[in-house]
Amino acid sequence: MSLNEEQRNESLQPLLKNGWKMVDDRDAIKKHLEFKDFNEAFAFMTRVALKAEKMDHHPEWFNVDITLSSHDVNGLSDRDIRLARFIDTLEK
Repeated sequence: MSLNEEQRNESLQPLLKNGWKMVDDRDAIKKHLEFKDFNEAFAFMTRVALKAEKMDHHPEWFNVDITLSSHDVNGLSDRDIRLARFIDTLEK
């Protein structure tokens, strides 16, 4: 059931103050998140995924930009190429 006007005013305002935004041309909300490192981001996404699965309510994830570069050599390495090839095998 969609939110009525009273529910929207009460429920959305705290979220909008906390960084959520209304989606243009759609009745939806979104939020951009950034994390200090891969582990923090992956842990966050895992927690959200587990909760969403229990709720049978799945978010639209838009986190498919992947940059590969080896920090220890300050550029591309064989590890980057091997990981890129592995990622290519997983694409649907």
